[in-house]
Amino acid sequence: MSGSELLTLLVFCTVMSFSPGPNTTLSTALASNHGMGRAIRFCLGVPVGWTLLLLASAGGVGALVTELPLLRLVVQGTGIAYLLWLASAIARTDRLGEAGDSGLDIGFTQGVALQFLNIKAWMIALTLTSGWVLHAQGVPTANSGERLAIVAVVMLLFAFFSNLTYALIGSLLRGWLSQGRHLLWFNRGLACVLVVTALWMIKL
Repeated sequence: MSGSELLTLLVFCTVMSFSPGPNTTLSTALASNHGMGRAIRFCLGVPVGWTLLLLASAGGVGALVTELPLLRLVVQGTGIAYLLWLASAIARTDRLGEAGDSGLDIGFTQGVALQFLNIKAWMIALTLTSGWVLHAQGVPTANSGERLAIVAVVMLLFAFFSNLTYALIGSLLRGWLSQGRHLLWFNRGLACVLVVTALWMIKL
């Protein structure tokens, strides 16, 4: 992979990973409501799920998900329903929890599974597969396995550190959120982000 391709990949991954979305919103919600101990499990699950999703996309599953109307509808509908359920749960939370509380029951497994329920994630994985793994500037590549390994490692790191960054921000806000009704309105704001994401996914 050339230097220009790698630079473009890094820019793409930065925009996709650090822009607000369901993963970063949940990382923030978990850390702000329950502390870093709860959030870190989810932060670890996201990159694992992303890597598995990318490998599945490179193996042809991504094309099936996006091109078969029924399968696409199942993934899209399930993902939207799950995001709306999470938004409802977060919006009703009005007190800080501790690491051992039940609260938002979202951890490593949910972090992995959520990637497969996000139609946007499938489309990003297809973009990466087509633009950096199987083709280079529109020309088929001869070293797709090596390129897939590079893209997978880059995305794994970005997926982890972007969510960790948002979790740290959420954790730092815990003192302020403990005052008055700050937590309730903060959670409602995060819930709105998830609702907007779900509505946007309908149009994909």
